[in-house]
Amino acid sequence: MKTGKAIVIAAAMLFTTAAVHAQSMKNMIKIGVLGGASVPSNNAAASAGLDVAYQNLVTPHFGLGVATGYQHHFGKENDLNGATLDNNSFGVVPVAALVRYYPKEEGIYIGTDVGYGVITGDEKVASNNAAVRPNGGFYLKPEVGYHNRNWNIFAHYSKVFNGDDGLIQVGNESQKYNTGIIGVGLAYNIGLGAGR
Repeated sequence: MKTGKAIVIAAAMLFTTAAVHAQSMKNMIKIGVLGGASVPSNNAAASAGLDVAYQNLVTPHFGLGVATGYQHHFGKENDLNGATLDNNSFGVVPVAALVRYYPKEEGIYIGTDVGYGVITGDEKVASNNAAVRPNGGFYLKPEVGYHNRNWNIFAHYSKVFNGDDGLIQVGNESQKYNTGIIGVGLAYNIGLGAGR
């Protein structure tokens, strides 16, 4: 009888320890850095930023969560029909849902952040033009990368779709307000729970 109780208690402790350890990486905070080149490079040359996300692994292969952060886009001069536009730098603050698919416990993964991107910074697109920058728009950030328990290394495309807001017309040429970047990033996973 005592042996049976001991086995049940040991099995229960083992199961609880395993469950707590698994739970610690089922829910996680992802903190990362990213950078990239603007595409097309009309009003900005490059971008660098910080990603912060919460992810819940709904299954071992499928994660859902929320994502935010800050991307700083470095403004640049652009010649447009003989005029030089002194484009201002600006920021993007995403408010997005996070979706990830992990085919294996370690290896290649795919995913996207989708939501709304708030554009911050100077009210004017260029310091020497009256055009007003957009406030934001639909945000999309698909990515593909490599993951293990602690790290994600990824390539991404990020963009706020703002239509013709921020467009500058000089004669028969125009400059669209571009927020698109192609780049790379690195994120660290912090497990939430007592097992970490």
